[in-house]
Amino acid sequence: MTPIHPGSRLRELLGQPEILVLPGVHDALSARLATRTGFDALASGGNAATGTLLGAPDMGQLGMRDFADHYARIAAASGVPVLADADTGFGGVHNVAQTVRSFERAGLAGLFIEDQVTPKRCGYLAGKAVIPVADQIAKLRAALDARRDPAFVLCARTDALAVEGIDAAIDRAGRYQQEGVDMVFVQGADTPETLARVCKAIPGFHLANVSQAAGATNLTVDTAQAAGAAAVMFPIAALLAAAAAMQHVLQALHRDRSLAGVASVLMPMAHYNEVTDLPGVQADEDRWTLQPG
Repeated sequence: MTPIHPGSRLRELLGQPEILVLPGVHDALSARLATRTGFDALASGGNAATGTLLGAPDMGQLGMRDFADHYARIAAASGVPVLADADTGFGGVHNVAQTVRSFERAGLAGLFIEDQVTPKRCGYLAGKAVIPVADQIAKLRAALDARRDPAFVLCARTDALAVEGIDAAIDRAGRYQQEGVDMVFVQGADTPETLARVCKAIPGFHLANVSQAAGATNLTVDTAQAAGAAAVMFPIAALLAAAAAMQHVLQALHRDRSLAGVASVLMPMAHYNEVTDLPGVQADEDRWTLQPG
């Protein structure tokens, strides 16, 4: 049987009546955990990537190759479609075209690209700025022309809501949608009311976002679906959970000079070996190294 291309599978999931829930994953291990939990597709964002790779806040420090390599490991480990953050496309129109081709080769199902200036910053930090609409449209045209597989999903993100207001954000997202992108994402449409207004104003697929960086938004899977979104992502929840757990264990070790007090919160080694598929790896090794006779 011919395998389904990740972009085709993502489109299939987006077209279902039930909203697609995209947990954010920050490395190959978190991708494995998410798929073993039962999620059909994943998201991977720049904030989590920057924290994982640099231990730093998301201020646009990573380049296209950093992301392509990082996302390739996540896609290979997951086995399900991955929608990835492409920041601003890492430059002008030629950079955007190269980004699309590199992300396709990395095995991703799609990407979203935003209209912030370069270098960008996390979408919830003050001091953002957006480029002119015409410049972003040129980037989107380059992205559309650059993809080799028409199933690869292109999502246009606008950060104009926090900079220019909701009306400007809707206008931008609508104009981007008219260029032929597959989905739009209005960054900052974090309440059911705002998201519903955006979804009503612009036809097609919408990506919603539930980020702890936004604070309390009252946006859940159910309210995002009721507002009209096709997919909702939770980009940094798993990363924050992992960071909190690691800090807890390390503090206990430093304080108590022992892991006795935190042993119960550690994943059993047998379970970890299952997650990383040690039995399968060992079986392959035995099969490949079996001597004739």
